[in-house]
Amino acid sequence: MNAVDFNQQELHAQNVQAYTIRNETAQDEGAREALLDRAMGEGRRRKSSEKLRRGRLPSEGLAFVARGEDGTLLGSVRLWDIQAGHDAAGKPVRALLLGPLAVEPALKGQGIGVALMRHGISEAGRLGHGAIILVGDPEYYERFGFDGEKTAPLAMPGPVERRRFLALELKPDHLAGAHGMLSPRGRKSSRATKVAPVSLRFSM
Repeated sequence: MNAVDFNQQELHAQNVQAYTIRNETAQDEGAREALLDRAMGEGRRRKSSEKLRRGRLPSEGLAFVARGEDGTLLGSVRLWDIQAGHDAAGKPVRALLLGPLAVEPALKGQGIGVALMRHGISEAGRLGHGAIILVGDPEYYERFGFDGEKTAPLAMPGPVERRRFLALELKPDHLAGAHGMLSPRGRKSSRATKVAPVSLRFSM
């Protein structure tokens, strides 16, 4: 994909910093982990979602960062390959787990998280994935089409507040009949994996 420059129409705040969304690379690891600690605290590692991510790599082509003009990492989102139980015929249902989504705390409300979400959802659909599942506040994620209807027959591998257990179908009825426990799939972690950079620029 070629770099695309355009104005982010939803950013109305004064003095909003221009930023670029691009594919995450191995060089982003340290800054990303520090950002996640600042935004979410160390308790993030004890969340049920972490059991689905531990020892795995994000789904290919679906890990993104937002960087300011000076190169500072301002936000991050990753999507992971999972199995969303089985369908009515007993076949495994493939899906994505989104998270964590994090933005530099001082820059919340400037649209960076919204842009990361929309880019991640768009790319997941373009790559042919059928559904995205996450654990998060419905008041925030419903704007992207997430709700709890399709996750009612599903379970996380650990405690979860049901109202925050949400899904978005990218293909109609992809989660129809899906039931059972979520489990990890996809690539296991390897330092040798490289991701080619792709960027989108956002500015006022």
